[in-house]
Amino acid sequence: MHLSDFRYELPDELIAHFPSAQRTGSRLLCMRRSDGAVEHKQFKDLVDYLRPEDLLVFNDTRVIPARLLGQKASGGKIEVMIERVLSDTEALAQIRASKSPKAGAMLRFPGPSGSVLSAQVLGREGEFFHLRFEINAPLTDALELFGHIPLPPYIKRQDELEDRERYQTVYSDKLGAVAAPTAGLHFDEALLQRIRELGLDMAYVTLHVGSGTFQPVREDNVLEHHMHSERIDISAGVCEQVRACKARGGRVIAVGTTSVRTLESAARLAGEELIAPFVGETDIFIYPGYEFQIVDAMVTNFHLSESTLMMLVSAFAGREHIMDAYKEAVEQRYRFFSYGDAMLLY
Repeated sequence: MHLSDFRYELPDELIAHFPSAQRTGSRLLCMRRSDGAVEHKQFKDLVDYLRPEDLLVFNDTRVIPARLLGQKASGGKIEVMIERVLSDTEALAQIRASKSPKAGAMLRFPGPSGSVLSAQVLGREGEFFHLRFEINAPLTDALELFGHIPLPPYIKRQDELEDRERYQTVYSDKLGAVAAPTAGLHFDEALLQRIRELGLDMAYVTLHVGSGTFQPVREDNVLEHHMHSERIDISAGVCEQVRACKARGGRVIAVGTTSVRTLESAARLAGEELIAPFVGETDIFIYPGYEFQIVDAMVTNFHLSESTLMMLVSAFAGREHIMDAYKEAVEQRYRFFSYGDAMLLY
């Protein structure tokens, strides 16, 4: 497989830089996997495709204000993107600066009312810098005051107050992501209540989305790509919900590719069982040829050309079907990426 197999053309004006006025106000392209047949709906119409015996699986991670803007001791500007919080005072981060800081360097980030957050560079761990912050409270609390919501690089604007709420799912709970599980952004409380009233079971897993999700694939041979690692948590209770769904003939419907990766990771690591609880790291790479063990349908947004997520949805629904659906979505002027419209693959 070549990287170009997952390339499509997208006019810049179809990239969504702002969310829709209402969470459920987005469009929903529904594609049947068996033959690639497409229907054009509104997101609230998702309920028409659900059955009482199904199980919806959501990712309950919560995005931290992971972007810090400040200066080095020399006065040079610096941008820090927290990748992972290690403790109340330490984190791994990406750093953008004219010259990379060395171990021992001090970084300063201005905050409200003249306050300043300081951090020392302890060293490097692969592509990330290890930082220690000079604080008396948990780092996640400090980030709420000093940090910015880390909007994806293709959103060409500064974060705004509205993003603090709209770049989170309404069911977000566990702090740790630096990017939103964006398929979940389309759900509001009213839609979730309608789904409950249909009698559907719901489950929550956690995958803390890392900035690696935006890193381009640099290998022309897809199989040579090294997948980034992210932390997942799937409980025994969720595993029982999955088994019960399968037993009653229902479909496991993953909301977002992060839920897909969590469920399939738990299956891959389960040994002879269908699925087993797991807390730890996953670097699962799903591309055409992969045999799905758990997921029967998925809700997902439109993904970047030549990305690992294009490979994942192609593995699930067929590359030709996906490429045809994306071509139609462009023709129909769907909005793309994190704040854009959604797909149902069933």
